[in-house]
Amino acid sequence: MPSTTSSRDSEKAPPHLLSVPERIGYVFRDPSLLELALRHRSWCAENGGVESNERLEFLGDAVLGLVITAHLFAASPEEPEGVLARRRAELVNAVALADLARELHMGDALMLGKGEEATGGRNKPSILADTLEAVFGAVYLDGGTEPARELILRLFSSRISDVGAPDFTSDHKSRLQELAARMFGELPRYELSEDGPEHEKVFTAAVALGSEVRGRGAGRTKKEAEQNAAQEAYDHLVASPAGDGTGDSVPTIGDEDA
Repeated sequence: MPSTTSSRDSEKAPPHLLSVPERIGYVFRDPSLLELALRHRSWCAENGGVESNERLEFLGDAVLGLVITAHLFAASPEEPEGVLARRRAELVNAVALADLARELHMGDALMLGKGEEATGGRNKPSILADTLEAVFGAVYLDGGTEPARELILRLFSSRISDVGAPDFTSDHKSRLQELAARMFGELPRYELSEDGPEHEKVFTAAVALGSEVRGRGAGRTKKEAEQNAAQEAYDHLVASPAGDGTGDSVPTIGDEDA
């Protein structure tokens, strides 16, 4: 198993690679795999059409899904398939992966083309999520199944605990954010209003995409109102013609149990 301390090979790595092994807690035997994982296709197009991280992302997506699924299956022997599917969907989605990639400052190490750089590619959820999956694929190729499993479970440990808590509820705002980014290329906007006396306030939220309000919700707290509005908007978009049968536009894992 590769060391988690710096090595002679890592000291020779390009500057943009040096911080990644420390952040993820894994040092590569073959640093070129990490470099490949950080190559976005926009950079490759500007540098002679060299290989991008897309194949590694494809592999890493499968590795991540298997590791998380196997862990949930083993850790919760009494839970039915529907519960396990919902938990997996909360863990393995573009929003959750992008959030984790931001925590690891993965965007700082990305190799991006000038166009993506200029349009904020280092913070785009889809690019961050794909890059993290490519890193998982690279770890699998570099060290094998066990190092990849250990890395993924360590990085996801707090999130796994959260989704397994008895009072856990689905984050509808995150699910809507992911869907909106895929369907519209923008993030939802929330508008809040309140009514009633101070001790009995009721908050109402409206969530908009483009020029249209897509959902409304009410609650005793701002968070509850926004979550309810996001749930209505998500359900509406999934049921709409634009959100039906469009492949990657609509997340499918666990939706039937949401």
